[in-house]
Amino acid sequence: MIRPSGRIDLMVSIMTSLQQHQVTGLIPAPRESALKRFFAFPNPVNEYAARSTAAIVVVLSLLTLITSQGWGLVVIAIGFWLRLAFGPRISPAGILSVKVIAPKIGPAKLVPGPPKRFAQGIGVVISTAATIFFFTGLAGVAWLLTLVLIVAAGLESILGVCLGCLIFGRLQHWGVIPASVCEACNNVGKRRP
Repeated sequence: MIRPSGRIDLMVSIMTSLQQHQVTGLIPAPRESALKRFFAFPNPVNEYAARSTAAIVVVLSLLTLITSQGWGLVVIAIGFWLRLAFGPRISPAGILSVKVIAPKIGPAKLVPGPPKRFAQGIGVVISTAATIFFFTGLAGVAWLLTLVLIVAAGLESILGVCLGCLIFGRLQHWGVIPASVCEACNNVGKRRP
């Protein structure tokens, strides 16, 4: 008969063996669902690519504001939706930033992905609201929201200050966003660019 402590030792031994075999490939690791892979966002993220994308948002927003063309708001909102849902792999601005601009800046500077995705979510809300306001006859509100996008994306692109990331850090500090969402960025709100 096996003593209770012996059973625990046996279970630990079995679990350790299974983990080692999983690492060496004898036992396949659990796979993510196809849906989760489809909507994947990179983690970590190349800071230079994020800043380049923000610069593209600034340029598009300025052009839209200067020309007063509502379709520009639609383009900006679609870009944010694509980056939020799929990361940079489908967004034209994201692809340009990751594949062309960021490599010319230098070696990747990796930062946690979840705060950047959160920032894209804020961009979705602001750009979608601006689009809705414009096409419902409240162009002044739309242009004010576009200015907010310009300021936020300008801070990110020029100074490396990600307002969405700072908000993410505060929310994580207050316990609104669980620490498990981003273990690497529990103190992201306290970091300097």
